[in-house]
Amino acid sequence: MGILDSLENSPELRGVLGQLGAAVLPAVLGEVMGNSTGQGTLSSIVAKLEQAGFGDQVKSWIGTGQNLPISAQQLQQVLGNDTVRQLAARYNIPVDQISQILAQQLPAAVDHASPDGKLPHTA
Repeated sequence: MGILDSLENSPELRGVLGQLGAAVLPAVLGEVMGNSTGQGTLSSIVAKLEQAGFGDQVKSWIGTGQNLPISAQQLQQVLGNDTVRQLAARYNIPVDQISQILAQQLPAAVDHASPDGKLPHTA
């Protein structure tokens, strides 16, 4: 999970990570992006975001330019309240914090997973 390991050193999240535990963020992102027994693959998360009208953001994350932001509320709407609540409960993180962390870190995680401007192929 090398791509996600570097995200735990994000300066803006150091204080939050101190509370949550540095190992939690990569695990949560891994589940959301489908790197463990989560809800889907990176491609399915990207497809959900595009179908919800966030295609410009997704293209910026996959492309080589600057990543456009997505808000915690927008991401929670796309992932679904139940999914966000389940992740929050599983990792003992308040729902509003997990949504915020994911909104801040998912663009960078997708960007790192697509260094050549293309999504990795999944089986």
